[in-house]
Amino acid sequence: MNKYSGKQTFKLFTGTVLLAALTALAPVQAQTQKAKPALVQRANQALDLAVKQYKLMAQHLPDSLLPRSTNKDGSLMTSNSHWWCSGFYPGTLLYLYEYKKDASLKTEALKRLALIENEKNNKGTHDLGFMMYCSFGNAYRLFKDPAYKEVLLTSARSLSTRFNPTVGCIKSWDHGAFTFPVIIDNMMNLELLTWASRTSGDGSFAKIAKTHANTTIKNHFRPDYSSYHVIDYDGGTGAVLQKKTHQGAADSSAWSRGQAWGLYGYTMMYRETRDKAYLDQAKHIADFILNNPNLPEDMIPYWDYNAPGIPDVPRDASAGAVAASALLELSRYTTGKDATRYWNAAEKMLTSLSSPAYLAKEGENNDFILMHSVGSFPHKSEVDVPLSYADYYFVEALLRYKQWGK
Repeated sequence: MNKYSGKQTFKLFTGTVLLAALTALAPVQAQTQKAKPALVQRANQALDLAVKQYKLMAQHLPDSLLPRSTNKDGSLMTSNSHWWCSGFYPGTLLYLYEYKKDASLKTEALKRLALIENEKNNKGTHDLGFMMYCSFGNAYRLFKDPAYKEVLLTSARSLSTRFNPTVGCIKSWDHGAFTFPVIIDNMMNLELLTWASRTSGDGSFAKIAKTHANTTIKNHFRPDYSSYHVIDYDGGTGAVLQKKTHQGAADSSAWSRGQAWGLYGYTMMYRETRDKAYLDQAKHIADFILNNPNLPEDMIPYWDYNAPGIPDVPRDASAGAVAASALLELSRYTTGKDATRYWNAAEKMLTSLSSPAYLAKEGENNDFILMHSVGSFPHKSEVDVPLSYADYYFVEALLRYKQWGK
């Protein structure tokens, strides 16, 4: 009897077909937008400040820990490698090394990569994309070290164990009162899987990513294309049990970073697959954000678009940074007025983030780059403070703007 029979044969066939489709894709036809010289100058100034801040961070950070935020007493909040944000500090260092070619940034990045490498075996989190692709992914892109490739492939295999084919999603959490929770943030972790398919020749990774993205389109979005934060599924039947929030203002509200995660995730999935459904979804999410009556004039969102007390509520610079980076990329896959609108919106966001209203002064802000982000307002956790991922996506967006606007 053939080794591969029944469902196994089907899985092998579909994975092979999907991989062939991914690897045969021609480059996305990118719309060309022109960067404004004044904003390029401001971007360079912000990046130069970021280099100074992160070199100071390297001096102040304990050797065995990673930066996370600021404590309520004003001191530096750190984490170990298990925290979902552990990859952002080395990832930002690598982006800054790419910009400045300062060897000390590379040395510090490699030092911190060693702290998180063992997370490649962590099957208890959906955040391996954040943790490993933002760090080791950038390292492999820049240095092509085969050891980094193996770390990433092992990470992809670990992440894949959390996929439930009946639900059609990767499980987010193993804790709390939910049965099989899936959060919108999880869209960001799919890039690790699509990369793993292209790199390894195993189409099953990309198949998981596409299935998760399709299920999320089906269940996570309201008619106006705002997103629920958490969908709780029955792991045995795939039925939706609850549509809830964990970090938003209410189950029915639009938590601002969640909208940015969705925008970035579907833009990335279009780049990776050329599936027009993902491009359409990204455009719908972008339009929800940009047309929202509660989007402030400076384009940096409140922590939730429906937060009680607007306008006297905290902003979330991290949501602005993620959205800016995503909008720059989305502008490249659209044409005409859409492309110009998304690019211009990103420019406004970056102009605001690189202004004194959000950009820290040298030696302040516990050596982080951006001020005024919000982790989880309902839990009174990381409110109006710097966050490592705000810095990461801000630096990414600045580099994208300079590169794509030439």
